[in-house]
Amino acid sequence: MSQNNTTETQPSRRSRPVIAIDGPAGAGKSTVAAHLARRFGFLNLETGAMYRALALKAIENDLAFDEQEPLLELALMTRITLEPAAEGNRVLLDGVNVSRRIRDADVTAAASKVSVHPRLRAWMVEQQRTLGANGGVVMEGRDIGTAVFPDAEVKIFLDAAPEVRGNRRYLQVATPEMRPEGAKEDGARQAEILRELKERDERDRNRKESPLKPAADAVIVDSTALQLEEVLARVEEIVLGKL
Repeated sequence: MSQNNTTETQPSRRSRPVIAIDGPAGAGKSTVAAHLARRFGFLNLETGAMYRALALKAIENDLAFDEQEPLLELALMTRITLEPAAEGNRVLLDGVNVSRRIRDADVTAAASKVSVHPRLRAWMVEQQRTLGANGGVVMEGRDIGTAVFPDAEVKIFLDAAPEVRGNRRYLQVATPEMRPEGAKEDGARQAEILRELKERDERDRNRKESPLKPAADAVIVDSTALQLEEVLARVEEIVLGKL
């Protein structure tokens, strides 16, 4: 704890700022981070994709998600690369493009379970700090402003009611066949997604290592009653005010 406090009080030596975007699943972090990166000409570093990539490798190697040591050994032999692209980051796992695969439901669930292990998180944090060391990045995740870059020049915590976040996630993953124009929404699938989201919230907020919570100096943006354009305008205003 004392180390974090020291980091927070030291002036940053970065030539360009770090923008930290934290928040729970479905809060809109990826959309906001991508927008801010384009708006200010920064690199968008999606740290959640790194956990997803490692979780995918654990699935492919048939590893248990609740055993830290085998997962840490796997991490040490893993190379995860984020490459900026027009449509968002390309995620390479040991040189293979897994950008689409890591968005599947089984990988999403596995990433939440893998990310609770303290030593694994410590390893991942070091990778993330290296990526953003020179600044000029928008980094989104769940502990960027509290653990990865507690000295970030801009800290934003995005949130929304679970039901709203669950509906957004449903609209992201539902296929056109599941929700054709004018048809009744798939209530069972929506309910399942909301249940999974609440379970992830519980794990993220109550894990011992770097639990999900706003940094003391973060600006909290609750998008429950806001349209996307309003959220983007608000975060732009926050960034401009800080810079």
